[in-house]
Amino acid sequence: MSRQSVFKTVVVAVSVVALFGCNGKKDGASKSETKPTGPVLAEVGSTSITVDSFKKEMENLPPYLKPMTESAEGKKEMLETMIIRELILQEASKDGIENTPAVKEKLDELKKRLVVEAYLKKKVEEQAKVSDEDLKKFYDQNKEKFKTGDQVKASHILVKSEKEAKDVLAQLKAGGNFEELAKKLSTDGAAAKGGDLGWFSKGSMIPEFEKVAFAMKENETSGVVKTKFGFHIIKLTGKRPAGERSFEDVKEQIKASMLPGKQQEVFQKLKEDLKKSGKYSIKDDVLKGLGGTPSEPKADAKGLPAQPPAPAAPKAPETKK
Repeated sequence: MSRQSVFKTVVVAVSVVALFGCNGKKDGASKSETKPTGPVLAEVGSTSITVDSFKKEMENLPPYLKPMTESAEGKKEMLETMIIRELILQEASKDGIENTPAVKEKLDELKKRLVVEAYLKKKVEEQAKVSDEDLKKFYDQNKEKFKTGDQVKASHILVKSEKEAKDVLAQLKAGGNFEELAKKLSTDGAAAKGGDLGWFSKGSMIPEFEKVAFAMKENETSGVVKTKFGFHIIKLTGKRPAGERSFEDVKEQIKASMLPGKQQEVFQKLKEDLKKSGKYSIKDDVLKGLGGTPSEPKADAKGLPAQPPAPAAPKAPETKK
């Protein structure tokens, strides 16, 4: 596929997400909304699309699409898509679409879901805390789980052809920034993080990739490395010998492992508290009339372990698209 064809495909993806998938509000949605601020990029009837609203729209894009809008062509296509969306909204308003029963019903449903989600998020974030003491206690009780072999930390830029890879190398040798080039050109999921793959041990990556990575010096950049996924340029950003990882090294990893359990506890407690304090009744005869198969008795929650299992040693994702 040519670079031009790739760009057209990306433009279509960005346009579809911008037109239908973003959560940002349109600039002129209602009089009660905050007036758009910043320099005006486009006038669409009586509505202004400003630099601030454009940036907000870009923030709402999925991470894998954000780098695609860094080019001038991508930004222009994004703006044109926002204009088309505003034109559609204005025409729909003239037709009174937003006042139809079907649209009103869906808006009411959406509002309920958003309010419930926002409330739960607020309560869970406020109450689901994992203290440093809890983390350290877990670490001290599970130190054997945090022993690893030799590890390296690396970033990469993955492209489809050897020609593209050589072009990337030329840009790096000319002083190009590795992280920025990874965001713009790399074709895998690590692109949004500047190509960062994190720490990994031997056996975590495909052989051709890790053979080169483990032979490199820290801060060294490789030549072109071919694997079944394409052509890589690797930058080694760290090395550490085999041994027991320190508490500081794995603190965030332990937190990520324990937090879901804490969040679930908060959610379950919130449910029970609401059931005790709220007023409601269930019409069992009507419920039975809906039919269905009786469920198996639930496992006794008291029999579950009091703490989550120790997280595995850090492992980087495979270098796949």
